[in-house]
Amino acid sequence: MTRGGAEKLREDPERRCVVTGEVQPKAGLVRFVLSPDGIVTPDLAGKLPGRGVWVTASRAAIDKAGQKGLFARGAKAPAKVPEGLADLVEAGLAKRVVELISLDRKAAKAVCGFEKVKDWLAEGRARVLLQASDGSERGKGKLWTPEGGRWFGCLTSNELGQAFGRDSVIHAALGAGGLAKRVVEEAAKLNGLRQSTADDPPGKN
Repeated sequence: MTRGGAEKLREDPERRCVVTGEVQPKAGLVRFVLSPDGIVTPDLAGKLPGRGVWVTASRAAIDKAGQKGLFARGAKAPAKVPEGLADLVEAGLAKRVVELISLDRKAAKAVCGFEKVKDWLAEGRARVLLQASDGSERGKGKLWTPEGGRWFGCLTSNELGQAFGRDSVIHAALGAGGLAKRVVEEAAKLNGLRQSTADDPPGKN
């Protein structure tokens, strides 16, 4: 099982990445469209009108698409690539992940704090373990990835704190159901943009 990656399911809609040429589930891709004035625009919600151009959710792929004129080729129209496009995508994905976790918290499907998270893990209630990228590795190593679940370390303590109405949070967990699946999909994309998949999650088997 890949760390933080979305599982490929048979029913997952697929699209072709204009950079790699590979067909893969939409969950691992970022959709772009051209605005009325031809500016390449991230469509993170997948709802903007226009011909979609799909790119693997990684900074390298997005940068290459801009440098090689692949947005114009995919859209079959002249395309203006805004400066710092990958940064825009990263910021947008981080915002989406924080908002989704916040909604899960309000639905009593998420907890934060070392002891509460540890209890959820021990009771088998946690499906997703979230730990701040800038938290203590020693402290994070005392918790473990839920069996059959996911671990993500792509948010900062400040960002994770925003989801819980606090200044900072190091440890958080999501329960089954609710918005957990959407958090996993969006956080996996954010992982790609922040290139935070190099380290193994705590408690890896």
